[in-house]
Amino acid sequence: YGPLLGWIYAFYDFVPGVPIAKQQFVGLRYFGYMFSGVSEIFPVLRNTLAMSFLGILSSPVPVIFAILLTQVRSTRFNKVVQTVTSIPNFISWVLVYAIFFTFFSTEDGVLNVLLMKSGLIEMPLDVLGNGDYAWFIQLFVGMWKGTGWGAIIYFAAIAGIDQELYDAANVDGAGRWGKIRHITIPGILPTFFVLLLLGISNMLSNGFEQYWVFQNPMTMEKLEVLDTYIYRMGIQQSEFAFSTAMGIFKSVVSITLLTFANKASRMVRDESIF
Repeated sequence: YGPLLGWIYAFYDFVPGVPIAKQQFVGLRYFGYMFSGVSEIFPVLRNTLAMSFLGILSSPVPVIFAILLTQVRSTRFNKVVQTVTSIPNFISWVLVYAIFFTFFSTEDGVLNVLLMKSGLIEMPLDVLGNGDYAWFIQLFVGMWKGTGWGAIIYFAAIAGIDQELYDAANVDGAGRWGKIRHITIPGILPTFFVLLLLGISNMLSNGFEQYWVFQNPMTMEKLEVLDTYIYRMGIQQSEFAFSTAMGIFKSVVSITLLTFANKASRMVRDESIF
């Protein structure tokens, strides 16, 4: 909790190098400025919530991937697929951008070169510079990078299911999909809901590196999320007090969302994570 002492700078007109006792106390000025309409907080919140909402909608993808892969009978193929799909998680976002730039660049990107040589298009497609599809492009990038790694948790959850349940289902004549529906899915639902609750609590913290490296003048309007905005205001424009106030706001909202999501889970499923 020690770093939380830095929150005090949000209530002062902070000037670097001046002792806090000599700083001018301004109270809630920067919190009011945040929602006064002068700042860019509302478009930034729109982008942040939109990307987080799309991420929550795609949260079943690792579950589906894990279930389908566990149905593969070849152990060697299973391990190869797990390894290959987990590798992108260990690639830095700078290299991820380099990979996608290589494939989707308007000048010599692999995709545009193939499509133009085949005569399917006359003008190159600006995939990374199209603001209309920026949210969905980033959703695809995030899924490519994180699906394999996210599925590892569900592999462990599936491995922890009592195998006697599957043996009993075989005796009762249940098929493959019947066992998935009545044993596998109920067995991993607790894990899914815990991760879902954590995802809801982090709706305002959907990452910095991904959106920072993929931002460009054409997509800035759609890819400026709260984390990049705080960095731009605090580090690049030296608005330390204002960026600290936004950080406090983000933390308070995250804790509030987690509390309400936890209570909703307790009411609906009679289970909670704290």
